[in-house]
Amino acid sequence: MDSHTHRIPHSIDYIEITVTDMQAAQDFYGRAFGWEFTAYGDGYAGIRTAAERGGDEAGGLALAPEVTGGGPLVLLYSDDLEATLAAVTAAGGLIVNGPYEFPGGRRFHFTDPAGNELGVWALQ
Repeated sequence: MDSHTHRIPHSIDYIEITVTDMQAAQDFYGRAFGWEFTAYGDGYAGIRTAAERGGDEAGGLALAPEVTGGGPLVLLYSDDLEATLAAVTAAGGLIVNGPYEFPGGRRFHFTDPAGNELGVWALQ
């Protein structure tokens, strides 16, 4: 996500779709919607739809042994990850993963009071 330029704090910024077969998923989304992909190793591929320009990405395909949780992972952007983590916790969110580093920055995952999992990312 180094060239990802949306970066509007606390807006929906990126969607990750968990898949069990990376090639089959790329074939499906490529044929169905014309999406293009950038490989980041064997387990992750960035998604470019018709709306993205240059190297921007709308989301990614994340390889997993099974699909759980019932849907894509919504990621929000933060210009201050620690402040956002504190705000999520103070509002009653439960941190379930991170903060951790990934190519392009740092992020954490949380669940809201209803149990929905979302993530927040920031540049390093």
